[in-house]
Amino acid sequence: MLRNRSRRQVIIGCGAVALGLLLLVGGGLYLLQRTYDGDVRRIAGALPSRGGRPAPGGGGENWLLIGSDRRADIPSMGARADAIMLVHLSGRGDRVSVIAIPRDGWVPVPGHGTTKINAAFAFGGPALLIRTVEQLTGVRVDHYAALDFGGFVQMTDALGGVDVTVTKTTYDPKHERTWQAGRQHLDGVEALDFVRQRWNLPDGDLDRIKRQQAFLHALAEKALGTRNPIKIDRFIRAATRSVTVDDSVTSGTLRGLANRLLRTSTREYLTTPVAGTDRRGEQSVVLLDDAGARELFTAVRNDRVGEYVARSGAGNTVDAVR
Repeated sequence: MLRNRSRRQVIIGCGAVALGLLLLVGGGLYLLQRTYDGDVRRIAGALPSRGGRPAPGGGGENWLLIGSDRRADIPSMGARADAIMLVHLSGRGDRVSVIAIPRDGWVPVPGHGTTKINAAFAFGGPALLIRTVEQLTGVRVDHYAALDFGGFVQMTDALGGVDVTVTKTTYDPKHERTWQAGRQHLDGVEALDFVRQRWNLPDGDLDRIKRQQAFLHALAEKALGTRNPIKIDRFIRAATRSVTVDDSVTSGTLRGLANRLLRTSTREYLTTPVAGTDRRGEQSVVLLDDAGARELFTAVRNDRVGEYVARSGAGNTVDAVR
């Protein structure tokens, strides 16, 4: 079972993809030109059409972001979401809150009983995943976006790689890599291996998600700090060609999003509170802390995430990871 501190750790799946995706797509379109909008794929029917959805909250905007090794705009073929994040942009425009929902979270999925939350995407694509998240959180999802990890490598290489810090030397038997303690410079392929590792990490998937978070933070920081126009162009092209959004997202939506992100003073990482891990049959699952989750998502609905973070100490540093 996880220690109590686990519920306060920030978990982002590749997750961690959330903040990076918003910065890459939104920021890139804003800084360059509207023609990049033509590279963004849009999927009809991503947002649920049935009634019974949560009412809009007390302010701000919510995006559901996923990352997958499979094409995110082709939800058939049994694909599952490898990273699931609810991103709340405050109504005041002063903060972006990235809230990870563990992909192995054991939750009710409409029409399919209780199962892992990432199975919702396999069963019914974006619409069913959004219905599942809305049912779990009580938060209305305004927009959907997904990032194909195939573009992950290209985005990293377009910036000349990124730097992360590892706290302890660790060997990854699956990818046959040893990560030395200290600062590491990662190219695209190395970055993908880095965020995929779970073997030989004390908390398995949870440690992997923290690696994903640290990488995406580094990627976003380097993207925002890049002034080389050639690198910017390559980076944005790789990002926009790898993203899929719901069909209500227009170029104006993205420009508005970019403007908000570029003037945001606070970007924070959170996780849905976790009670522990367990097994259900042959499956290893994550059990969510119902009371803790209720407190967090009430704060999201009321646009008071900053107060929640100050009260609970739920934020996490991304400067160094296992």
